[in-house]
Amino acid sequence: MHVDRMKTRLCTLLFAVGLSLASAVALSGPKIVSWVTSNGVRAMYVHAPQIPMVEIRVMFDAGAARDGRLPGLATLVNKISIMGAAGKTANQLAESFESVGAKQNQGALRDSAWYSLKSLSEEKYLSRAVQTLAKIVTSPDFNKADIERERKRALIKLKRKLQSPKHVAKRALYKAVFGQHPYAAMPDGTMAGVKAISRKDLVRFHKKYYVGRNAVVAVVGAVDEQRARKLVDQLTGKLPAGAPAPVLPPVKPLTEAKTIRINHPSTQTHILFGQTGVRRGHPDYFALYLANHVLGGNGLVSRLSEEVREKRGLAYSVYSYFLPMRRKGLYTMGMQTKNDKADEGVKVMRDVLADYLAKGMTKKEFIASKKNITGGFALRIDSNNKVAEYLAMIGFYRLPVTWLDDFPEKINALTLEQANQTFQRYVNPGKMVTVIVGGK
Repeated sequence: MHVDRMKTRLCTLLFAVGLSLASAVALSGPKIVSWVTSNGVRAMYVHAPQIPMVEIRVMFDAGAARDGRLPGLATLVNKISIMGAAGKTANQLAESFESVGAKQNQGALRDSAWYSLKSLSEEKYLSRAVQTLAKIVTSPDFNKADIERERKRALIKLKRKLQSPKHVAKRALYKAVFGQHPYAAMPDGTMAGVKAISRKDLVRFHKKYYVGRNAVVAVVGAVDEQRARKLVDQLTGKLPAGAPAPVLPPVKPLTEAKTIRINHPSTQTHILFGQTGVRRGHPDYFALYLANHVLGGNGLVSRLSEEVREKRGLAYSVYSYFLPMRRKGLYTMGMQTKNDKADEGVKVMRDVLADYLAKGMTKKEFIASKKNITGGFALRIDSNNKVAEYLAMIGFYRLPVTWLDDFPEKINALTLEQANQTFQRYVNPGKMVTVIVGGK
């Protein structure tokens, strides 16, 4: 089959899989099978035979929280691994995926580094795609020429970000909230950190963290369980078992409120509020998710949007969310507005939060939000790609395999008092950081 024809077929199948899976999971989550391989890899599998495609996601406990003295190390390891592996150049690896119509991607966050693969399920296509990804995952070359080229690209990208008020604000917020904790560092690192990384550092990091006991593989698609098990072995069978990554230190809660103002030559001021939130897997997450949905998690239909956007026209978008991680993650609210409206914007957001904490959501908001969250949940798992992402998350954070079924059930089981009281217990304006970045 010609590559262009395979691409057309792939796009058609992607559209069709969304329609078929939406009806398949409308009543309940997909059936998940899990196992642990001989070298410690945690595998998660869902059979989705409707469309002849397979989605694979590989995650390692190898995110930016493991950077240590070299901010940017995890991201550079992950990026350079696709530049050359098992003696194959970046072009050869890309051509190998392209020749079978497969799509590959990767990235690094604070907790994890990941790779994804989308392929037709026919053996002659899938086998080659998986073999190519296996080379990248297990045998990166870290050639010096590739390292220097990617280092230059990373520095150029980082320099550009440091000129962006949005990025400056985000960097300042994480530093203020997490202090000396590894979560304070941005995954793209610092100029000094990226410049200092050597080939030896890259090899050491990969050897330590890209091991079986640090890995999770999710497989979703039109392959049976026996084939899925073979795919996992093909991908990660050559990884040494290694040792699990060290336990991250606890996140210390903030003890006082703080406001950070950073002048920046921009026409818009970026405003962020933040404090420590909740860890992934904590039972309070469901109540916090529901309560925040009313405040700022439901897009244009939220308290913050009503007061900031609709009534005053201060911003096009305003939001709030919990970002759970292996340790306590971030709770944040944010918006951007005209420079001369910044102080008003800050005041309005603080007032809305204070009022919400004092009074909580109304019964009407509570009922509507429950319906919105549970009624729309099927759309969150209406494609192989989304299911694979959830499977990898479930495996990585050691959540129950019933988590996808549990989510709407946990939301429905909450009372109005539970949601309001849990939110009040976690969110404290008296211990919240405010970051304001913009011109005057």
